[in-house]
Amino acid sequence: MINKNSTKEEVIAAVKKNGFALRFASGELMGDRDVVLEAAKQNGWALYYANVELQNDRAFMVEAVKQNGWALRFASEEFKNDREIVLAAVKQNGWALQPASNKLRADRGIVMEAVKQDGLALEYASKELQNDREVVLTAVRQCWYALNYASDELKSELKKEANND
Repeated sequence: MINKNSTKEEVIAAVKKNGFALRFASGELMGDRDVVLEAAKQNGWALYYANVELQNDRAFMVEAVKQNGWALRFASEEFKNDREIVLAAVKQNGWALQPASNKLRADRGIVMEAVKQDGLALEYASKELQNDREVVLTAVRQCWYALNYASDELKSELKKEANND
């Protein structure tokens, strides 16, 4: 168990096992890049406990989302609209599309990477991309259930094609 008096090494050992252990670290260690990256690697939600300075540090957030895409959830709105950060996040975890800005949920390249990683990320794509045949088929190849998030129009079209085969 760690506490406010634990050393950096003790905290790193703890967060490697459970990223949420970061919440018991000293304020200083909640702002330590190495400690917080280890916590994020184990659990992206651990960034909730990171110092605001780190959450607003672009270079840090790029590294954090590469470790665990879900860390994007705790990024500033600016970073949720930063193509490089969101792309890194969805490549690691397709569901990281969910906290991304609406603008990037409509970015075909971002959405394609997200659905390649997890087809169910289609749920968070823009309506236009839920109607994009290639995007939907990519998502469905990854997870058949993703078809539920396709537009009704595209689902009808695909059913007609399947019945004609």
